Amino acid sequence: MTERDSDRTHDGSRDDHGHGHGDDHGHGHGGSSTSSRKLAAVAVINLLGFVVELAGGLLFGSVALLSDAFHMLFDALAYVMAFAAARVADRYGENGRWSYGLHRLEPLAAFLNGLLLLPMVGYILWESYQRFLDPVAIGTGPTLAIATGGLLVNVGSVYILQGGEMSLNERGAFYHLLGDAGSSIAVIISTIIVGTTDLRVVDPIVAGLIAVVITWSAAKVLRGSGAIFLLRMPFDRDEVRAALHEIDGVVTVDDLHAWQICSQITVATTHVETSAETMAEAEAVTRRVHEALARHGVDHATVELCPGYGDRDVHLDDHAH
Repeated sequence: MTERDSDRTHDGSRDDHGHGHGDDHGHGHGGSSTSSRKLAAVAVINLLGFVVELAGGLLFGSVALLSDAFHMLFDALAYVMAFAAARVADRYGENGRWSYGLHRLEPLAAFLNGLLLLPMVGYILWESYQRFLDPVAIGTGPTLAIATGGLLVNVGSVYILQGGEMSLNERGAFYHLLGDAGSSIAVIISTIIVGTTDLRVVDPIVAGLIAVVITWSAAKVLRGSGAIFLLRMPFDRDEVRAALHEIDGVVTVDDLHAWQICSQITVATTHVETSAETMAEAEAVTRRVHEALARHGVDHATVELCPGYGDRDVHLDDHAH
């Protein structure tokens, strides 16, 4: 029986090394310091934008501006979590006390972020409903200026992130910023409509639409983080088993488990029966199994090989533990 653990870094490179169960080894998943600084800068800019838009919405009566402020807050918290995840990986990724660093904080923070956002959405929808029934005048000039400033915040954040190959967290932040920019443009257009036509009902309608977008984003975060905590298999199990069965030397795959530590670390264990008769053949089978798992997004894999069993009844079935 042979075991091997393979690490695949987030830039796509792989580092295969053999060890037994008792070996103490680090898992390096730290993001680059440049990526961390970019995410921190974007988070600070968007938090400042949130404060300005929140104050403007309260002072000048625009519920659409309030909605955009909360949208910006939600995304800013996402950037903070991405920055924190990168910092945690840098500081604790190689610490033997934490088997996988503190990467579990990422889905926990994401779940709390999505959960705490729901009361904000409820407030926006309630306020929009009240404004729809009884529209109020808004300060179109200041609201338009602040919404334009919010759009400039998004453009500036995109400028910070763009250039070169973006990391996974940076790409996520980039797509968030596109949604923020769309919300800011919607507020600008609605403010212009209110200012030129005095159709005040447009403001709460746009606020409600932005609230729907925020709810959709929060639901995605809750679903994704919940799946990680409940150990949902991150790939098609049957597809991966079929890929392993196609490997020369693999007789059958008795056991296959996979889960995620966080959104960037996928772990898998598998028990494989092999027809290999020599150590060299067994090592070759193990290497090919790791390569197949890596192609399906597995970062850490533990592969256990054993000879084919004559009596199948005395061994574990497909999911016996």
